[in-house]
Amino acid sequence: MTFPVPGPRTARILAGAFGALAVVHLAALLTRAATGTADGLGAAADLAVHVTKPALMPVLAGFVLARGGPPLLAGALLFGCGGDTFLQIGGDTLFLLGMGSFAAGHVCYLVLFARHGAPDARRGRTAAAAAAYAAVLTGTVALLWLDLPPELRIPVAGYSLLLTTMAFGALRAGPWAALGGLLFLLSDTLIATGIAEWPQLPGPQFWIMLTYIAAQCALAGGVLRAVAAPRGPRAAAQPTRTAGSAV
Repeated sequence: MTFPVPGPRTARILAGAFGALAVVHLAALLTRAATGTADGLGAAADLAVHVTKPALMPVLAGFVLARGGPPLLAGALLFGCGGDTFLQIGGDTLFLLGMGSFAAGHVCYLVLFARHGAPDARRGRTAAAAAAYAAVLTGTVALLWLDLPPELRIPVAGYSLLLTTMAFGALRAGPWAALGGLLFLLSDTLIATGIAEWPQLPGPQFWIMLTYIAAQCALAGGVLRAVAAPRGPRAAAQPTRTAGSAV
């Protein structure tokens, strides 16, 4: 017995479904921020937020597989779904589980960058980038430290180190992945400032999810491009792999 292999049509359908889910989710966040959850419209928006959030990354993972992308990339996105779900339910224990799920996704990304990325041959530029990311990590953790709940300081610092390492590693996979790493840093920094009870932008969940969705899209697209790109003279002579070039 054989099973059908997903093709371009399936990928287009999943891309459209992901785009629709993202628009509905972000619109619902804006509506909830503007109206609250007491009236009918706000309650409907809150329900839409809770239904669409855990569906986003599985659909994007399906798109990746339909484009012939590596299963590990789909795994990274599904770990993101786990993090989304745990954080949405709430509570200190589930927050830590959510952070752990996102951390597992970052490890998947790091493995993908090592397998399919190409290191910058200019060592000076790589060293400068490493110093910049290290400065961002150190400065952010130092500024947030005293305002974080004591029981979250070490976990947040450890997670921030892994996240920053992932963002730096994304430079190996090209500009799209690098952009995704930076957006992930921004999204999670917005979450951390909320935990530290710093002043927030209006509708903070909208900005967190906007940058997060864009980050995952850029990371997925960057990895798909890196997988499809030939590497070196021998690779140039081989047929191009089936992974798509963009999300």
